[in-house]
This record gives sequence, C-alpha cells and structure tokens, in this order.
Amino acid sequence: MLHANADWIISAAPEEEVEALQKKTGLTKIAARFLVQRNITDTDAVNDFLTFDESKLHDPFLMKDMEKAVNRIKEAIASEEKILIFGDYDADGVTSTSLLYSVLRKLGADAGFYVPNRFTEGYGPNEPAFRHAKDEGVSLIVTVDTGISGNHEAEVAKEIGIDLIITDHHEPPPQVPDGFAVINPKQEDCSYPFKELAGAGVAFKLSHALLGEIPKEYYDLAAVGTIADLVPLLGENRIIAAKGLRAMQSVLRPGLKALLHKAGAEQADIDEETIGFLIGPRLNAAGRLDSADPAVELLLSRDPAEAEEIALMIDDLNKERQKIVKDITVEAEAIAEEQGIPSVLVVAKEGWNPGVIGIVASRLVEKYYRPAIVLSIDPEKGTAKGSARSIAGFDMFRSLSTMREILPHFGGHPMAAGLTMALDNVDEMRSRLVKIAEETLTDEDWKRKLYVDLPASVEEVSVETINDLAQMAPFGIGNPSPKVLLENTIVEQSKKIGANQDHLKLTLTNENHDRALDAIAFRMGEKHHQLSPLAKLSAVGKLSINEWNGSVKPQMIVEDIKVSEWQLFDHRGDKRYGQKAEEEKTILYFQNKEQVKHLPSSWRKIDVSAPEAVKKDLSEVTYAVLYDVPDTMEQISQVMSELINIERIDAVFQHEEEFFFTALPSRDQFKWFYAFMQKRQRFDLNEHLTALAKHKGWSESTITFICEVFFELEFVKMEDGLVTVREEPRKQALTASPTYQKHIQKSRIQQELCYSTFRSLKKQLDSMMISAASVSQ
Repeated sequence: MLHANADWIISAAPEEEVEALQKKTGLTKIAARFLVQRNITDTDAVNDFLTFDESKLHDPFLMKDMEKAVNRIKEAIASEEKILIFGDYDADGVTSTSLLYSVLRKLGADAGFYVPNRFTEGYGPNEPAFRHAKDEGVSLIVTVDTGISGNHEAEVAKEIGIDLIITDHHEPPPQVPDGFAVINPKQEDCSYPFKELAGAGVAFKLSHALLGEIPKEYYDLAAVGTIADLVPLLGENRIIAAKGLRAMQSVLRPGLKALLHKAGAEQADIDEETIGFLIGPRLNAAGRLDSADPAVELLLSRDPAEAEEIALMIDDLNKERQKIVKDITVEAEAIAEEQGIPSVLVVAKEGWNPGVIGIVASRLVEKYYRPAIVLSIDPEKGTAKGSARSIAGFDMFRSLSTMREILPHFGGHPMAAGLTMALDNVDEMRSRLVKIAEETLTDEDWKRKLYVDLPASVEEVSVETINDLAQMAPFGIGNPSPKVLLENTIVEQSKKIGANQDHLKLTLTNENHDRALDAIAFRMGEKHHQLSPLAKLSAVGKLSINEWNGSVKPQMIVEDIKVSEWQLFDHRGDKRYGQKAEEEKTILYFQNKEQVKHLPSSWRKIDVSAPEAVKKDLSEVTYAVLYDVPDTMEQISQVMSELINIERIDAVFQHEEEFFFTALPSRDQFKWFYAFMQKRQRFDLNEHLTALAKHKGWSESTITFICEVFFELEFVKMEDGLVTVREEPRKQALTASPTYQKHIQKSRIQQELCYSTFRSLKKQLDSMMISAASVSQ
C-alpha cells in the first residue's frame, strides 16, 4: 500500500450524457466526459466553449459608471488635459497600465503613467503621489487594477481638484471611495453580467468603450494580465485569454518577445502555462524587488534592442527574486515549526522583502496546508506589512474583515489578501484567526484535495484524446487543466531519473500487458523504493504529448499516486538486510531468535511461532518483515490471517541455503545402505562415517540422515553412534519417518517461500489473506 498525498475527489459524469455528446460532436469519450463535467452538454454550448466568439463579449457600457468615465476621459482629451494612469506593480497592474496608456495615446491624450513603489509607497493610491500629480498639472487620474479601497485618497483628490476615475476588480469594501467614477464589476449595484474580470480585463473593457470597438491589438496585454492574475478563465476571461494567446503565437510585441527569449521558450508554443510560469513571474519580479516602471516600459517598447536590454535586467531581477524567496522560505518554515504549526500560520520577521512574501506565504500553504500570513516588520514605524494565502474552506478576506479595528489597511479575496498593521496587534490577529479556523473548519477541510476530472483506462489514452482535450484550453482557475485518473494499472517499470535522481519515470500497462503509457512524476524519486514490482498503481495527472526523435507518444505528468493493496518487497538473499536502521518496521520471526537480536533496536520484534502471540500483536502492524522460514505453512498462514491492517511486507526468509540444495537421498541410496548394514550388522558412525562417505561419494549428512530414518522406522538401533541392524523389522514406507517427512516439508516450504518467483510468492500470500477473510465472514 502507498498512500496518496491528497484526498482524491472524483467528478462523476452520467455515462448516457457522455455517450450522447460523443455522438453529437465526434469527440473522443474522454473529451466528451470532460465537457459533461463542465455542464456543457449540448452542441451550442460546446460551440461557444470551443470557438471564443467575440460576439459573446458584453457591452462595456453595462458596467456602472462606464459612460460617465468615458465622457470625462474624452472631455479631458479634447481639452488637452493631463491624464495620469495610476497602476499597480504586479503583472496584472503593469499590463493594465500599458494597455490603457497605449489606448489613450492612440486617442491623442496627453497621458502619463505612475506605478507606486512597493517599498517606499506601498500598495494602491497614496496622498503624496496625488499631490505631486497635481503639482505636475494633472487634472484627471485613472487607476487600473487598484483604488477600490482608496477612500482617503479619493477625498484627497476632491480636495486638490483632481477628478478620480477608479477602475479595479478587487473586492469592494463596505464603503466604496467617492471618486468621480468607480468602475468595478463586483460593486453590489453594478449590473454587468460578468464579475470575474482581472484588472487588465477591466482596462480592456474601458478601452473598448473609449474606442467604440473591441481593442483587438491589445488582446495580448489583456491576456497576460488575466492569466497571470489567476482569475477564473471562464466567460469573457476565456475569450480574452484565448484571443490573446493566439495573437501572441503569430505576432509578439518586442518586449514580450525579448522576455520569452530570456525564459528559453518558443513563440509558437506560447500557452497559458508559458504566461503563468515564465512571463508573469518575470513581469512581477521588477515590482517585487524595485520599481515596476521597467516592466511597463518593456511592454510599451517598440525597439527590439531596447526591449532586449530591459528584458535582461528584468530576468536578472527574477533570478535574484528566486534566491530571496528561497532564503525567506527557509526562515519562515523554521518560525512556523517553532510555533508548532498552528491552525493558521502567522510568521513575521524584520528584513524580509515585502515584495516576495506573498510567494513565501504560498510556499507555506503548499508545505503545511494551513492558511498562512507572512509579514515583514518595519521596526522604525512599528508596523508589519504582508501577504496572506488560504486553503479551500477558509475565507481569508471574510476572516480578516472581522477584525477591521486592528487592520486599518487590507484587501483581497477569499484565497489571498494583502495587509498592513501595527506590530503590536500581530499576536492578537494570529490568535483570532486560529480561533476562527478551529471553530469553522472540519477535519475534512484540513486534508489536501485533488480534484479528478476524468477516470480513464490506459487503453483510452491516445494522441487523439490529448489533442481533443487541448481544444478545451486555455486552462486555469475555473477551467482547470483536466486531471486524469488511471486506476489499478500495472507498474511494468519504475526508475529514478534526473541529475539528482529526484524524479520518477514509470511505464504503466493494463492487465493484458498489451498497452503501455509512459509517466513522469516530478519530485517523486523517493517513491521508487515504495513501489513493488507489478504493483497495481493508481495515478492522477495531466496528459501530454511527448515528441522525441520523430516519435509522437502520449504520456502522463503525474501529480499523485497510490497503491490500494498491500505490497510485497523481495529481499530474499539480501545478506545485508537490517544493517541500516531505516523506517520503523516489525520483524516477525519463527525461530532465529539470536539473529534477530542483531537487527536495529528501534525495530519491533515479535516471535510468531506461538499462536497466542500472533493473535495478540499483529492486528495493528502496517509494515512487517517475514524474517525467517516457519516450520509449517500453517504457521505463516496464521500470521498472514492476522495482518489485517498490513500495508507493506518485506520478504527476507533467512534459511539454511545448503539444505535446499542438498538432495533427499534416493531410494537406491536407502536400498544400498540397508544392504550394506545387513552384511555388516553393525556400523560405527564415529569411526567409519568419513571413510564411507568418501568411498560412495556421498555427503556425511546423507548417511546420518538415512540412519536417522532407519532408526525411526525401527530398521536399526542407534546408541552413541553405533548403528545395529534389527532382526526381522516391520516393513514400512520411508514416508512414515518423521525425519523423512520433515525434510520433505522443509524443502517444500523453502521452495514456496524462498525460491519461488516473486509473482508466485505474492499470489501465495494473497491467497492466505483471502482464505482468512472468507473464513472470518
């Protein structure tokens, strides 16, 4: 048995609906099942999902305050007023800034942009920046991807005579800022049909309204912001992301091209993972470590040489960011473990870079599966600033909202938040969050969940299937990449790969061994020694196509594995077994009490030769070692019947190897020796054993064995090594001798336990368990 790292939640799809959709669409069964699970069950819905029809984009003027904002911006352009776009420093913020700046310049506006410095100004609009803008002659500020919590800054803008248009997508606070216009689809009184736009999506809609047409040339920027900000890739977001990815695959602006080159990726291969794992983190790196202005300048650049120069700088920042994240994560983990891993992790330290602690919080959630808040302490100001990440079932935004009196500055959503607070209140926040978690979360909430979309067989996995599933992209939040479950496949081959041998490569096959599938499990190299040959493995992962040397084959990228049955590991003949004290295990022995004493003291040892010991001690054993050979098969059957919770058995079966390879004396040998004794009448083993053995070419043990059998059958007498023939002994079969029987039985036991094939041994032990289970029922 091998336990999965997470609870697998398997989605169900009515088979009749799957088959009906398969007939209507011509898709493979797996692809049809995927659509049914997404509640896409008719051809019109399938067409909408797969075609990314721009006509499905909503009228931007359905958004509250859109008309008011558009009229004010057009008025400012006509009057040649100075307009300032106030952005944010993450990937969504810099793409939003670049997008709206480009559109306003296209319309002839006197526009500039301003992205606050995370370290000197913090998140969102701020009063000094607004006052500086006023001094520069700005009369209209338009925020992108920020501002919905800027109540004070809205009042400042009114006071100094600047009109403030807020465009944002974050959760609005109870009191929305009193700006000239507030565009946020999540406002309670906003009737816009789609609520999940990213900041770049809202900027895209504002641009649409300003231009009077869909701003197609900016799909790329909107897509990068949308994908990088992890909003649900459904509805309008799905259309924006898909259109943007297709645009980037054909024509790529110089800045993105340079950044892609630094990431080592190809333009033709751009997909949502390229954005999420290569482009997004690099755009974020600028604002995480320094000013985000270079990221905006990169996206706006039309000069390839300039773009390459900026991309190099940003890539270097990203490498630095990775090292800082690694160092802080180590420190944060140490603090969390010192605290005893409470229900909610709140860790804080002076000197931590505020720009990367959101990533660190995510790492803590990933490792401990606890909501986590990571704070950077500013001792001079007496404040702590940080980021929060959560787990399913724990609404971080709502939980923090219950303590607004100690959290003057925070914002976010159920799974993530940003906050600034007085250092003195950190302990109180931690204790209140822990209390909320312990009161609201159930035992199930604390278990990692892995949502499985598609149960499938090895036979169903093909290149055609994978190509059909690829049509369901782009994948992301709300439309996750389909996770496929292969149940009870046979592990035909397992080996560790990678420079550090920390990855696992598997070959999975079906029961008939006529279809095979390669699988790669990253960072699971240690599982190699936890998988028994021919184990029935269940695996969850994503399907992909592996192209190598002209060969095109399906493969699985494994995310989790489990073996539901107990596993047998073959250590027969391993003379070094037990020389290293590895994980805890229970040694079961039948006779080698002295040898067992030399095994690691941390291992539990049970003498199972006595039936009462078997029943008493084995029911809770999960990892057992069958260390030596029993006297009877009934003994080991009894042991196997009591291992009701067993997960793993190591078969060692130490024994006298020379015994098995010493043949039972033949009938001719018995016949010759008896004739020899009748002639001699008596034979002194002490004096003549060696000479007789040499004369006949037999082993000495063969002669002593024959004598022992004849003695038990009362053919001879034996006393102090002197063997004497009995007169007129009763005729008996050799098999009537206990010694003869014991030899046969011992040989058979060794044959079945020590020298059988692995497959045969597993089948034998399985049958013992099954027989015991059927008897108990």
